[in-house]
Amino acid sequence: MARAPTASAKPPRGAGPVAWMRDNLFSSPFNTALTLAALGLLWITVPPFINWTFINAVWSGETRDVCMGPETGACWAYIAARLDQIIYGFYDTAERWRADAVFIIGAIGIFWLATPGLWAKRAIGAFMLIAYPVISYVLLSGGMFGLDVVPSAKWGGLLLTLIVAVTGIVASLPLGILLALGRRSKLPVVRILCIGFIEFVRGVPLITILFMASNLLPLFLPEGLVFDKLLRALVAVALFSAAYMAEVVRGGLQAVPQGQYEAAASLGLGYWRMMGLIILPQALKTVMPSIVNTFIGLFKDTSLVSIIGFSDLLGIIQKGNADPEWSTPVTATTGYLFAAAIFWAFCFSMSRYSAWLERNVAGGKAGAGKT
Repeated sequence: MARAPTASAKPPRGAGPVAWMRDNLFSSPFNTALTLAALGLLWITVPPFINWTFINAVWSGETRDVCMGPETGACWAYIAARLDQIIYGFYDTAERWRADAVFIIGAIGIFWLATPGLWAKRAIGAFMLIAYPVISYVLLSGGMFGLDVVPSAKWGGLLLTLIVAVTGIVASLPLGILLALGRRSKLPVVRILCIGFIEFVRGVPLITILFMASNLLPLFLPEGLVFDKLLRALVAVALFSAAYMAEVVRGGLQAVPQGQYEAAASLGLGYWRMMGLIILPQALKTVMPSIVNTFIGLFKDTSLVSIIGFSDLLGIIQKGNADPEWSTPVTATTGYLFAAAIFWAFCFSMSRYSAWLERNVAGGKAGAGKT
């Protein structure tokens, strides 16, 4: 028999937006002060930003004169006029269809691999890891199958940023796993070499590694042996990111309980099968947020290649800011805002996909079976 409610029982609190605000924004004097301070900051910053970025912005025009007014906001006409260069750099105009083909194939492959429920993921993954880099190189460089040669010095803009970022991301994870395993190896030579490499790279800024790859590496090569400057930069970025990835993976390996190692050994599994089937899947799931965080940092660090002479996305924006045909008080700010928006879009997408993986894959929920 149910007990009758006592007179002192409190009625349930109300639901809805008012109750939510009372519980989360105004639950105490301190929270109320923080809420009011945040609202005041938003009121000071957001309306002027919207005014400058959208309402008072100039959206079309052929010359800088359209952006010279005293109350002019962002000069998006400047971005529209240089959009081709921002995307492709100095890639030959007649050959830009080749870069478009690389963009489209890569986008389809990533979409296929990232979307749960689609078939043939192993085949698509093998294609993206093995065939796609070769196809991209042939298309972008030319010199084969009747394609005109386009030297890497002409590559730039968003195209170059994505090349550096994707190459570094794809190469750094397997290299980082090998370095992490090597650091924990029982073989002294392997362990010392891996520790030395990781500690050296982590102790040197990326800009130094890029300068070494660009200027010092040719001095140690045999006479007549020349590596493309972009290839040297790609190798430097991949190795730099691999050193940080190794420490992330090592943290995941240390988080796997010792009983998992013992259970795998009791099944008679060798070292590599134990790592591939038992240990690494658990370790990588544990450190998935850190892995994606490293990828995001790598994507943003691609802007450093402009220091060694490449015109990546940020480099193209900086060169455009110096163009006298579009020199206005708002040109530089507009260019940097546009570059920031592109970087934010890619980094935010990686962050959201990482969060989805954590919920549906790393968390072991039912959604993992669909992938």
